[in-house]
Amino acid sequence: MAQKITVRIAERDYAFNAADADQEQLIRMAAGAINKRLSGYLAKYPGKNMIDIMSFVALNETIDSINLQRKMESLQKDLKALQEETDSYLDNN
Repeated sequence: MAQKITVRIAERDYAFNAADADQEQLIRMAAGAINKRLSGYLAKYPGKNMIDIMSFVALNETIDSINLQRKMESLQKDLKALQEETDSYLDNN
């Protein structure tokens, strides 16, 4: 059952519907990560407007996501190669 939750990001409240407790936790963790990065940029670039700061956060979060996707794809290729090696070894012995 969906539960309505509110999280605060950049001093603004946003309402979300969380399908379950796991999704609620994920939303809250994401908001926390965004706010942590926001705080870092606000400290590093005082005087920048919030749109610029949010753009930095969005860019860096997306870069992190793409890097993780690439690592996952690489690991999946390695796993497939190991599975093929294992199957070949077992077939030949």
